[in-house]
Amino acid sequence: MTSRPKITISSLDAERLDTLLESLATKAVPGKTELEDELGRADVVDPKDVPPNLVTMNSTVRFREHPGDREFELTLVYPKDMDGSGTRISILAPVGSALLGLSVGDEIEWPKPGGGTLKVQIEEILYQPERAGELHR
Repeated sequence: MTSRPKITISSLDAERLDTLLESLATKAVPGKTELEDELGRADVVDPKDVPPNLVTMNSTVRFREHPGDREFELTLVYPKDMDGSGTRISILAPVGSALLGLSVGDEIEWPKPGGGTLKVQIEEILYQPERAGELHR
């Protein structure tokens, strides 16, 4: 079994995600346990100290699929911000919670519709609230 690396998240994201998890406390919600696990291994830092190449909540990320080199972009959002556009991924989706705290260059296995996985690499953080100076969003 491979150990998962430590991740870094902002104190603002940690606070809001804890509130989200508390609101789900009595509900069996898919993805809740995965998110709790991710938060449990996170280093929490002040929003101003978040590295600019780190995936935070509301970050828009450009990915590259391997093999094949197909690129795509997604924004990591809270469940209330999902809109069906196909350009957003909920933090409660297993891949969503796994993305939180990763950095440019990190790779992740992504489930394919119908089964199997593909490997994607984080190529670029196109937008990150902390980098944009939105420290109190």
